[in-house]
Parts: sequence; C-alpha cells; structure tokens
Amino acid sequence: MKRYMSLDIGDRTIGIAVSDLLGLTAQGVETIRRRKEEDDLKRLGELMEQYETKSLVSGLPKNMDGSEGERCNIVKDFMAKVQEVYPEVEVTFWDERLSTVAASRSLIEADVSRKKRKKVIDKMAAVFILQGYLDSLR
Repeated sequence: MKRYMSLDIGDRTIGIAVSDLLGLTAQGVETIRRRKEEDDLKRLGELMEQYETKSLVSGLPKNMDGSEGERCNIVKDFMAKVQEVYPEVEVTFWDERLSTVAASRSLIEADVSRKKRKKVIDKMAAVFILQGYLDSLR
C-alpha cells in the first residue's frame, strides 16, 4: 500500500493533501505559507516523513487550451528542487485546471465564510488534485 501527497503550488502558499493508505480518498493536511524556498522544502520534507510517503502529485496549472505557460514552468522548477533535496521522491504532475474553482464552489456550498475560505482554499485544491489522480488509478 502506498500513500500519496499532493501539492497545489502557488506564489504565497502550497496546499497539501494526503491519501489514505488504501489510496482511495484524499484529505487536506495544511497550507504552507511560503517564506524562503529552503523553509518550504524543509516543511515539505517534514510532512513527507510524518505521512510516510515518497510519492508526490503536483498540480500542473495548464492553460484552458491545454498548453503550458509560465506557471507550469514555475511549478516544474520547484518540483525539480524538491527532487534535488529529496532524490528518493517520485513526482507525478496532474492537470489541475479548475481545481481551485471546484474547491471554491465546494466551500461556498458548505457555507464556509469568505474569510475561512481564503485560509483553506489551497489545501482544498490539493484535495481535488489528489482525488482526481487517485480516481484515475482505479
């Protein structure tokens, strides 16, 4: 059995979600407030150790036409640094188009206040990314 961790990588935050050990469901873990890249990588390593995973699923923010723009390059560069620091990590990229929109709609439907939505939106987007990936494995 294998646990997966997903990342929704933004300029100011990184949303994190993990799967259960059966690889059926995704749960939000936390939102890393980005400071220095070194600190971001350290916290990510701590979470990988805590949740006993070496399998990362990174959201890839493609354009609506499916092309890859500047944001994709930023995400790929960050994940390359993750693999430099943690060479044993397996990285998979997953098309994250509309994951933040879906997460936002889900939170609105749950009647979560705007202030609280802002705090958890990236973590919820990571859940949507990971759940999509897990569903594709079945």
